[in-house]
Amino acid sequence: MKISGEIQTQAKAVSTAGSETFVLARSGAKAPSCVAISNSAFLDGERNLPPEEVIFGSSQAMWEIRRNVERAASTDIPVLLQGATGTGKEVLARFLHRCSCGASKPFVKVNCPAIPVSLFESEVFGYEKGAFTGACEAKPGRVELARGGTLFLDEIAELDVNVQAKLLQLLQDGQYCRLGSQSEKHIQARIVCATNKPLKHAVKCGTFREDLFYRISVFPLELPSLQQRNGDIPMLVAYFLEKYGGKYGRDVPPVSNSLLDRLEKYQWPGNIRQLENIVHNYAVFESEQFITNKLEDRDPEWLSVGLTSHGSAGLKKITQQTVKELERRIILQTLEAHGWHRGLAARALRISYGALLYKMREIGLPLKGCRKPFSVEPAGLLNSAGAEIGDTASRSVGATA
Repeated sequence: MKISGEIQTQAKAVSTAGSETFVLARSGAKAPSCVAISNSAFLDGERNLPPEEVIFGSSQAMWEIRRNVERAASTDIPVLLQGATGTGKEVLARFLHRCSCGASKPFVKVNCPAIPVSLFESEVFGYEKGAFTGACEAKPGRVELARGGTLFLDEIAELDVNVQAKLLQLLQDGQYCRLGSQSEKHIQARIVCATNKPLKHAVKCGTFREDLFYRISVFPLELPSLQQRNGDIPMLVAYFLEKYGGKYGRDVPPVSNSLLDRLEKYQWPGNIRQLENIVHNYAVFESEQFITNKLEDRDPEWLSVGLTSHGSAGLKKITQQTVKELERRIILQTLEAHGWHRGLAARALRISYGALLYKMREIGLPLKGCRKPFSVEPAGLLNSAGAEIGDTASRSVGATA
């Protein structure tokens, strides 16, 4: 499955062009609907998977995962997907299902923490008529619905220990019984489990069975965080812009490269899901400032330093990044305090109007939509040589940036 020509063009422009290029959303793009969970809609869920180029991006870690998924797809071994919340575990599980021999069969999801312990057996294994009060007719369980396809157990670390024993028996024997039935059925589905918690630690703490851990982790895959694959952010933004631009049938305003640069430097605690939500909000509110505010609200540790792949960072570089971030926040707060009137903000900061515009461009703040300055340039303070400090800042800002 290939990514659309529009997304390819946009992502290429983002990665190769200068600071004045933009990522555009097309009003005519077809947007995937939300991935369905129910068995009756599993085919729609598979059709609406993102293109492979969006799922795996360009990072080495994700392409290694892709090779491993292709190897696992030709077998029916259990697969364990581990990774932080929002890294795309369910999307990868659906991609694995689509690549498997049972791609035409159902993909059935079980949200483990959403099913009460008392109902888990009847929901997963099904029941016969009269098995308990209110069982007016027989009902197949999720295991039976996934016949020939994939049974996806999401957030398996949240399962109660007593329920884990029943799941272990299913994996060991490959057999199960409906409630109220004496006849055994054989499981004919691949088991894919996912968790955002370190299961080895859960085993040590006694909250997860060790024998079950080894049963489900025959083929483990660890998904990287979005921060570890931040080079894929332009491609993901382009995809989500196309998706929601098509959904709402509108021309979404462009996202500038300066903002994309900021997105790539953000820590993303919510990973791809958080990025999608922010782009979704942008498609509705059509404001880069809205995104900036969202990032600030969710990034209290803005002074934290992102280390290089070697686990180190130069003091000079750290200082420059910290000073730049502090300067950006001061300018933003001053603009907001003066209703985004650039003239008043420049006067309050005691710099020239031109220096303020330069700084706003440098730190990625939008110039459009701001009020125009007074016709008279705000007066700066005079230094001992009789020159305005604002003009001095304007001339020297390139050297200090």
